Amino acid sequence: MFTRLLIGLDGSPSADAALDQAVVLGARFGATLAVGYVAEHKKDLEAGAAMLGRAAERVRGAGLHADVVLREGDPDTELAALAKEADAVLVGRRGIHTQGAELGPTAASLIKIAERVVIVCGARPSPMSIGAVAFDGGDTARRALDVAARFASIVQSTIHIIYATSDHAAGVQVVGEAEAVLSLQGVAFVTHIEAGTPGEVVARVAERTKCDALFAGAHRTGGRTSKVSVSHAEEILRHTDIPVVIQP
Repeated sequence: MFTRLLIGLDGSPSADAALDQAVVLGARFGATLAVGYVAEHKKDLEAGAAMLGRAAERVRGAGLHADVVLREGDPDTELAALAKEADAVLVGRRGIHTQGAELGPTAASLIKIAERVVIVCGARPSPMSIGAVAFDGGDTARRALDVAARFASIVQSTIHIIYATSDHAAGVQVVGEAEAVLSLQGVAFVTHIEAGTPGEVVARVAERTKCDALFAGAHRTGGRTSKVSVSHAEEILRHTDIPVVIQP
């Protein structure tokens, strides 16, 4: 499912956490880990190369293949371009060691412009063995459901379908589509329809069910070419520390 994972490094604790998570996923899928550093100024290239060398040793020490990519330019643009050659790009949360961690500017930008899955990691690596889907019936939520279903099929786990709404009857209709998809694929699932904001509901369900990975769609304001709103993802990230797999 994941054969090549991209991790953008910048020397921050959140980037280190993303590398730790990538090692866990890489070991599960036998993936190549591409560790990248984008220097905004030429003077930072030498330090970036040293950082990448240490990261590559760490990856190889885990028995995985590492590719090293050093670029100069705008980090958002360069990482989005590199992501085209990967199955997923892993990024960390800003403020991962404080309550209310959220997306940093580069992570938010990648979700808007990258054409691949973006995995926003927690402070500690997760086995990502029990997955949940934040499902609202939208196009990106459907694509997130497909990714979650493939993931669950590989790890042979149950998917928790989560929908936040105060209208339970309407919620049943929305999640019915997700239930039908998972049933046809033979993936076990449990549905949770609860009142509250998406972040609050996801946090409650994750704590209650011990979910350690969440799959969600990046919301779009219009068609496929419109800008993506990441406010929904940011709201979820403020309430939970599990990895969030965001599908464009």
